[in-house]
Amino acid sequence: MAKYSTFILLILCLLPPSSARRKLLLFLIDGFRFDYISDGEIQHLPGFRQFVESGVKVDYTTPDFPSLSYPNYYSLMTGRHCEVHHMTGNFMWDPKKNISFNIGENEDSRLPQWWNGAEPLWVTMEKAKKKVSMYYWPGCEVEILDVKPNYCREYFYYASEAEFGTAVTDALHSLKSNNAEMAAVYYERIDVEGHHHGPWSEERKTVTRALDQVLWNLHQQIREMELENELNVILFSDHGMTDIFWMDKVIELKNYINMQDIVQMKDRGPVVSLWPAEGKQSIVYEQLRNISHMNVYQKEDIPERFHYKKGKFVAPLTLVAELGWFIIERKEKLPFWNNGTSTNMAWQHGWHGYDNELMDMRGVFLAYGPDFKVNFRSAPIRATDIYNLLCNVLGIEPLPNNGSWSRVQCMLRSSADFSQPFHLISLWLSACVLALIV
Repeated sequence: MAKYSTFILLILCLLPPSSARRKLLLFLIDGFRFDYISDGEIQHLPGFRQFVESGVKVDYTTPDFPSLSYPNYYSLMTGRHCEVHHMTGNFMWDPKKNISFNIGENEDSRLPQWWNGAEPLWVTMEKAKKKVSMYYWPGCEVEILDVKPNYCREYFYYASEAEFGTAVTDALHSLKSNNAEMAAVYYERIDVEGHHHGPWSEERKTVTRALDQVLWNLHQQIREMELENELNVILFSDHGMTDIFWMDKVIELKNYINMQDIVQMKDRGPVVSLWPAEGKQSIVYEQLRNISHMNVYQKEDIPERFHYKKGKFVAPLTLVAELGWFIIERKEKLPFWNNGTSTNMAWQHGWHGYDNELMDMRGVFLAYGPDFKVNFRSAPIRATDIYNLLCNVLGIEPLPNNGSWSRVQCMLRSSADFSQPFHLISLWLSACVLALIV
């Protein structure tokens, strides 16, 4: 009898602890400002409301500086500040190789040199033999540290509501069929309409309602596929959005400096990077430093709180505009968009990238599932904190990071102080060994 008991115990011990088997469906909603689902707004969004009532809602998430997309895509999935993972802008330049990273579909932007500064969660999971499926997620097509996710439906500008809905359904099937332990879906339309028409425009609200319908359907799909007890769902954004006014809040650099003194200029709007010609940096700096509604920083003088200046692709001069102001070489180069005319002529009415501590730049975080508390309101967190939480619910040992476990721990049903879930697994293995010895 003792022999059979030992055999049964051995089989049970070979099974992983239940907390390590939970799967994760992850949503990155670009440009979703925290107050798009304020207590008043959410009353008209039944999908979001059900999400919140079923789980956790954070008051707001503070992005990393700059409050732009690619820097925060990486901070969210590595737990590292921008100056550590080196993804410091949507537009970057490597002066040694004379190559550029430009937002969107650009071959040079897929070079590993931009991405290898830190290891994102999906790479860590693949290294641990845990499959990941990613849908339109920027960067999933890149070989990072010699690894790609098991499945990548490549990003393009931009997926329709129907394509997004199909991606969500496909993600659920990949999780149900054990083809993935994490499925990650990216959605861009909120950001697009926020830029084109402004954060409180009817166009932005319309696509928010479309997203809400997908979330409403998601709850039903999870029930029908009997995934309620094995799937956690997390939704977050990379940054917020604010109103801009090109009529009277544009700073034209040509009015203050000789553009011939600039070897390279990257980006436009709230944060602009300048590489002056040799011997011209001091002159350009002096010409720029007294411009109203803008600060100019030499690299060594960038505020420490930005966690930015040590980035390898940070320029000698960084220009940061006040909220709502837009920096450009000259007005003719403003990023107009095409609203159906033969050329790009329409004005943008929303932007982001400003000081990350400003309220309009703050994003959203929601979560529900078997590992999360129900109808729980959490205090504000920072973008780098989310990585530790993702690792915890996936049973992955987090790599060194800049996030805080204490700010996210309270969201979990079991809030024991195990910032790294592998501690639980170690205890479980030890208990099994002792039991077998006895």
